[in-house]
Amino acid sequence: MGVIEIVSLLGGLALFLYGMAVMSSGLEKLSGGKLEKILEKLTNNLLKGVFVGALVTGLIQSSSATTVMVVGFVNSGVMKLGQAIGVIFGANVGTTITSFLLSLGDISGDNILLKLLKPTSLAPIVCTIGIALFITQRVGRKRDISQMLIGFGILFFGMSTMESAVYSLRDSDAFLRVVTAVSNPFIGVTVGAIFTAIIQSSSASVGILQALTSTGAIRFSSAAPIILGQNIGTCITAVLSSIGTSKNAKRAAMIHLYFNLIGTFIFIALLYGLNPLLKFTFWDAVMSRSSIAVFHLIFNLTSTAILLPLNKVIEKLAYFTIKDKPSAFDTEVSLLDERFLQSPSLALDKSYDVVRQMGKIAIDNYRIASELIDSYNTKKADILREQEDILDQHEVRLDSYLIKLTNRSLASTDSARVSHLLHVNNDFERIGDYTVNILEMVEQMVDEAVSFTPRAKMEANYIISAVGEILELAYKSFESMDLQTAVKVEPLEQIIDMMQEFLKNSHIERLKEGICSIESSMHFVDLITNLERIADHCSNIAVIVIQQASRTRREFDFHSYLKTVHEGKTPEYDSSFKHFHEKYMESLLAHEKAADLMDETAFTPELP
Repeated sequence: MGVIEIVSLLGGLALFLYGMAVMSSGLEKLSGGKLEKILEKLTNNLLKGVFVGALVTGLIQSSSATTVMVVGFVNSGVMKLGQAIGVIFGANVGTTITSFLLSLGDISGDNILLKLLKPTSLAPIVCTIGIALFITQRVGRKRDISQMLIGFGILFFGMSTMESAVYSLRDSDAFLRVVTAVSNPFIGVTVGAIFTAIIQSSSASVGILQALTSTGAIRFSSAAPIILGQNIGTCITAVLSSIGTSKNAKRAAMIHLYFNLIGTFIFIALLYGLNPLLKFTFWDAVMSRSSIAVFHLIFNLTSTAILLPLNKVIEKLAYFTIKDKPSAFDTEVSLLDERFLQSPSLALDKSYDVVRQMGKIAIDNYRIASELIDSYNTKKADILREQEDILDQHEVRLDSYLIKLTNRSLASTDSARVSHLLHVNNDFERIGDYTVNILEMVEQMVDEAVSFTPRAKMEANYIISAVGEILELAYKSFESMDLQTAVKVEPLEQIIDMMQEFLKNSHIERLKEGICSIESSMHFVDLITNLERIADHCSNIAVIVIQQASRTRREFDFHSYLKTVHEGKTPEYDSSFKHFHEKYMESLLAHEKAADLMDETAFTPELP
């Protein structure tokens, strides 16, 4: 085998791997994350898990990707180890689909349809269709289909290139000696495992073996141990992926390894134990692409049938291998598992869950801050600060996670969702910062022995209540992407702006009259300023929800939207504005008038 043939072989392998990656990426985008959601939810039954694992792997063409996702699910706590077993078993069955696709090269006949199905004809056809769609479709499902078709065609071009490169080996004595050497089961298994571990794809490794069948030198006795080794080698991806994860995630990776190790041991024992007695007629048969695909399937189906009833034993074996230490703490559960980055839609779903958590923390911190204004409590203040630290940590981690996600190949809708999440993530974190500002203001008032007058407390209670409601509306709209709730936020934000302006003026008048001290005045203005800024961030969140819920694909102009609702006075805006004006502004004005007629010290504030 000369230098030219070696270069061609490496080039063909590169095309094969690239084509598989492009095809898988297109299939992933086309699924829109549905496959991962199925994988996550429909695995409560062992047999169902096997079916789902086989289906997902067959569609994304990678058992390694499926297993890595499972490791991520187990690590994040959304899937139990017992559920993972069925999916891992199914993934091994589903990975055989690629080898059957590649066996189309064995098709022969004069029928035009049969000729078109051969890779040499099918590859340029699907590539042409894919390129045509790629050029004409900028976004959407057809663009994803084009990527899938292009990858499919490149994969077959790579396969054909490898076959051409190794064809000359059929006359090579050295190659025949190597093939004979790998007939030894231990050498064959080792070679298959090491090579597959290096390229981290059993589908590609099997594809190369199928390409070598063009030499006519690959017999069952040499192909069988290599295929068994390839199934072991593909486990390296999941094992590497489990580094730094929880113990259960490591156990999931070990289950994948044990499945293939035990299955290989059983097949080696049966094949090499029974052949001397039964003299298998197929032992020295020349292998074709199709026969390799069939043996690959038989191995995985048989291993699944034997080991599935023993799933509890394998689970115990995984626990025995990865033991719990009595003094060890459980690894922190994190939804932002980097394994999910291989599936952008899934990673986005998990990111949304984190932002929802942040929203709940921000609301709880606001509630605590509101309570501290009336009555300071050290324990509550500590809780608020601890939760603010969590918010800060979430924001930094999520920003980093989403930036990594932008480096992936994303559909246009997913790119928009990443941008939205980055904005909302920042908004909830900033809301948390303002609640800390309020806490620090309260603590300063306690240190200075300063308090608000009853009139100031009454006024503060109104805007505190209004900001509490707008925060709940903003969170609710984001949590369920509820457009009807989101459109209520901006009218209330305008009312809060009006209240802030009114309260500032009212407080200045009291300051002039000497009713309020300068120290308390500064704190009062600081309080309502922080409250108004919280409302501003709620408005930002609502606008993001409106943009996403209405599926606006064009660049969204935030200021134009606000100008439209303020000037155009849409029926929804007008109705909500009137409701909130009556609830807060008019009630506040009525209490102000009542307070003017009463002795301020006897006035009892009433919440709206």
